[in-house]
Amino acid sequence: MGALDAFLLGQEPSLTRVEVAERAGVPLDLAVMLWHQLGFPHHTDDDVAFAESDVEALRTTVDLVEMGILPPESQAALVRTWGRSFARLAEWQTTLLAGAAVEGADPSRALTDLASDVLPRVEALQSYVWRRHLASASQHLLEDAATLSSTETHMSVCFVDIVGYTTQSRSLDGAELVEWVDRFEQDTTTLVVDHGGQVIKTIGDEVLFTVPDPANAVALALALTARGDDPDDPFPAVRVGIAHGAVVRRLGDVFGSTVNAASRLTSAARPGTVLVDAGVHEALTGADEADPDAPDAPDAPEQEWRWRRVRRVPAKGFKHLEAWRVRRSRD
Repeated sequence: MGALDAFLLGQEPSLTRVEVAERAGVPLDLAVMLWHQLGFPHHTDDDVAFAESDVEALRTTVDLVEMGILPPESQAALVRTWGRSFARLAEWQTTLLAGAAVEGADPSRALTDLASDVLPRVEALQSYVWRRHLASASQHLLEDAATLSSTETHMSVCFVDIVGYTTQSRSLDGAELVEWVDRFEQDTTTLVVDHGGQVIKTIGDEVLFTVPDPANAVALALALTARGDDPDDPFPAVRVGIAHGAVVRRLGDVFGSTVNAASRLTSAARPGTVLVDAGVHEALTGADEADPDAPDAPDAPEQEWRWRRVRRVPAKGFKHLEAWRVRRSRD
């Protein structure tokens, strides 16, 4: 693997971690802490496992800290996020390369040749995707001036969950299960993006996403359940929960009671249905949820959706969680 390491690191490893820290002008304990947070393999002081690129990376990290880009209170969390994200990406990409390399007589040589030919293209493509996402995120940030000085914003948080995942997964082999889940994630992501939303993360048989506009969130949720109800569509049957309110955004994830409410609503939703909280209902109907026992106003003929109040959803951490089932008026 010497040739492959030399290609990936820019040169064959020739330095110990002590030498890297000294050349970068960084205390060894700080360098080790950063490498741990990034998830790099452990090495002793005598292991020759580093290259000049590691020195330059440490210097750059120090520069970012001094510029205030990596403030002490968020440095560890940001570095861990980088490490986890790139570790998953690297594992997946290496698996793809290895799958092609094992077909040859010399897998090690084939893997090195593939890496030298493929990885520069992958690296360029990753840089392009990253910059496009930076441009999109910057535009969203500038459009919402309030987020410039706060990590909290108001939006709709949605969970979509596959119905009967455990049963279905038992009837599929490994490859079929991966293909089924991949198709679900891909189709969901496409619909989310088309409705102006953002996928936050996938959690096995569930996808968490956010949408700034609650009307778009409901339209998206109903599109997902409609596909799941179509017997001619391979998209699985799903249920969706939506909550609208204050959300804390941090390192690409979302936190807060609004997220918890959306998760509880999803668990309580029946197959093929969409449950929303009082925040969504009020935003789209103008109804005041102050009196939870008051009947809903009858739907006007021109309304796009029909609402039906359901029993309070039992949810840990909530005194009471009001919920409405929403469906299209024409249904």
